[in-house]
Amino acid sequence: MDGILPIYKPRGMTSTDVVSRLRRLLHMKRVGHSGTLDPNVDGVLPIALGVATKAVPMLMTAGKTYIGEITFGFATTTEDLDGDVVEEVALDQPFTPAQIDTAFAEMTGEITQIPPLFSAVKVNGRRLYDYARAGDPVERPQRQVTIYQFKRTSEPVFADGRQTVRFEAQVSKGTYIRTLAVDTGKLLGVPAVMSDLTRIQSGGFGVGQTISLAQVEAAIQNHTLANFVQPVEFAYPEVPHYHLSDSQWADVQNGKFLRLQQSEPELALFYGKQLKAIYQFQNGLYRPETMYLANSGPANSDS
Repeated sequence: MDGILPIYKPRGMTSTDVVSRLRRLLHMKRVGHSGTLDPNVDGVLPIALGVATKAVPMLMTAGKTYIGEITFGFATTTEDLDGDVVEEVALDQPFTPAQIDTAFAEMTGEITQIPPLFSAVKVNGRRLYDYARAGDPVERPQRQVTIYQFKRTSEPVFADGRQTVRFEAQVSKGTYIRTLAVDTGKLLGVPAVMSDLTRIQSGGFGVGQTISLAQVEAAIQNHTLANFVQPVEFAYPEVPHYHLSDSQWADVQNGKFLRLQQSEPELALFYGKQLKAIYQFQNGLYRPETMYLANSGPANSDS
């Protein structure tokens, strides 16, 4: 089966755990996810099956939306509740909603982030968390990310020198919400952590479109899993479709360029209701960009 399966990842599992579980359930090797969720974070985790693993970069460009909580008053090694406390400052008085809203607004737009030390970002071939666990020094790379929306969704709660506030954030790929929480605290002049997080949108899927691992098992037993799998073209919502003739399909299978009447920057090439390739327009010809020759479904009945 080739396609995209929107999984609801529970807390307590890594994204790799989910992939491994699905490989066993589906008896498939080609299974991948489109964006890591930390073990203590739940929510939408699009899973690519078969040739759809080639579409993972496209799924990741769709952006992500989260709901969560920030706690002001202490900081940890991991920037969330899993780490050891490294700084603690009892707040004399709570921040006003207006002060928090102003800080959120300042964090909106294109910003520079330094990924958490406990993260999977690679530096010189090693994950940052490997440096952290070994106690080895490392310079973390800066990255540019975009915060499309960052808004408060609750009244702040103040107790025992700490303050919590709920939020919703819509962000570009590569954004660390943990770091967004910490940097918001820095704007306000206090240590902070991300104290709760759920991803409610990723890869074009909303939380209401997801399926749990238990539901996957039941669907496999009932032979209904295909009902939950989106076709590969789901990853290319804005790319126009083009249906190949028999002779054109023969050319595509041999990796040949195509001369067509169209001039769109990209085309999704279909044959027999299946996406077979993404071609890019260059110098008057369509040239192969990503090939899905072995794609076998599920078919899109509207194609």
